[in-house]
Amino acid sequence: MKILDKPSFPKEIVQAEAKPQLLAQAVRVYLASQRQGTQSALTRAEVSRTRKKFQKQKGSGNARHGDKKAPIFVGGGVSFAPKPRDHSLALSKHMRKKALYGALNSKLKTKNLLVISGMDKLTGKTSEVAEFLAGLEGSSRKLLILTDAERANIYRAARNIPGVTILPMRNANPYEIIRADQVLIMEEALRESSSVKSTAPVAKVSKAPKEPAKTKTKVAKTKPPVKKARAVKKSK
Repeated sequence: MKILDKPSFPKEIVQAEAKPQLLAQAVRVYLASQRQGTQSALTRAEVSRTRKKFQKQKGSGNARHGDKKAPIFVGGGVSFAPKPRDHSLALSKHMRKKALYGALNSKLKTKNLLVISGMDKLTGKTSEVAEFLAGLEGSSRKLLILTDAERANIYRAARNIPGVTILPMRNANPYEIIRADQVLIMEEALRESSSVKSTAPVAKVSKAPKEPAKTKTKVAKTKPPVKKARAVKKSK
């Protein structure tokens, strides 16, 4: 394995702009989507206890109470109890694309984006990767290795090294890139970085034309003829 001195980066990475607001939004969306959302607690209505009033209303000297399922008692329900829900957020594909390339561009400007060739020839031994990383500056820090695909030999060789994360290029995200001190990308993965499928722009869906509204025909209501009252002659 060796580090390329003058690699040719795609224009999507070189011309990208690392906007702090967009990167912060992408990190927030990623972390929120990692939450399982399985927290759950029993409310007052769900606790299995008797609903009998345990003391009389007046004369005891204590506060007025009903049953012991109230949240103030031990073993009672939880007020505003959390329930399982979906915490995941979403970004448009166009925003994800800009955030990913912006994160890579920020590492490129600080010279922490390194391109490596020959990683596909690893036999899977940890010593091979450990010796290579020992020669890098700051090898004890957090490293992210981006591969072109799920390669078992690279994952098996680097998974036991502390601080090293291995991801395929299609699963790369701004959070892991910003979190790492150095990003090592395979030469084969660099060619695929300009066409990551998960960051393709959103396709506009054409909506079907709406059907014209049906006009209701109004039927004229005819009123029945009013009968005129006959004049009654008064008897003299």
